[in-house]
Amino acid sequence: MTLLRIDHLTVRRGHCPVVDDVSLTVAAGEVVGLIGPNGAGKTTLMRAALGLMPHRGTSSLAQLAPAARARAAAFLPQGREVAWPVTVADLVALGRAPWARDAAADRAAVDRAIARMGLAAQRDRPATALSGGEQARALIARVLAQDTPLLIADEPVAGLDPEAQLRTLAVFADLAAEGRGVLLSIHDLGLAARACTRLVLMQAGRIVADGAPRAVLTAENLARVFRVQGHLAEVDGTPLFQPLRVVD
Repeated sequence: MTLLRIDHLTVRRGHCPVVDDVSLTVAAGEVVGLIGPNGAGKTTLMRAALGLMPHRGTSSLAQLAPAARARAAAFLPQGREVAWPVTVADLVALGRAPWARDAAADRAAVDRAIARMGLAAQRDRPATALSGGEQARALIARVLAQDTPLLIADEPVAGLDPEAQLRTLAVFADLAAEGRGVLLSIHDLGLAARACTRLVLMQAGRIVADGAPRAVLTAENLARVFRVQGHLAEVDGTPLFQPLRVVD
């Protein structure tokens, strides 16, 4: 089942196309990683797909009314500021806003999200008292509590320690195994190769490759788009990637 369909989407800033005629689908069961250098258009693409900025072309999510959109997709932006000293449990419960009030269902969704992100010991602490990494995990728990078919996350594991990165990506894999879909931007190509079922490589606002990690992280693509040389291997069926040097 297709959870997101983008057709010929373009976003311009002045005369410059930041996203240029992009078409993309995300289906249930997929973890799709948006990769590309800084300024490639990844964040703009996600925000436009959600109807959060003016664009040309179509997005199945942007066409929905706001309430329906909030029940179809949860969005985790890059910004991670927690402005108010609410408890972690109350912060996570904000993810339930799109749904009709059902105390039992809300409580169960919040409890699941907190457990998935390993925050049970912090649930009654003020979110502003947490470390930066713990706050990031609490905000991920908030979008998990939204309990939508699709989760869109902009650099969700940036700044997390290695254990938290792997555990978070494992949660996303579990969502896909449950029949949901995940679209995330990610800069760590090693984690992208390991965690994503599919990679979409962007450069200058366009998609230049779309497929399985091994098919996208080719020597040619790495040199042309990222200006690096790297090594892609496989251990126990898991692709592993390590950047080695800059290509001049």
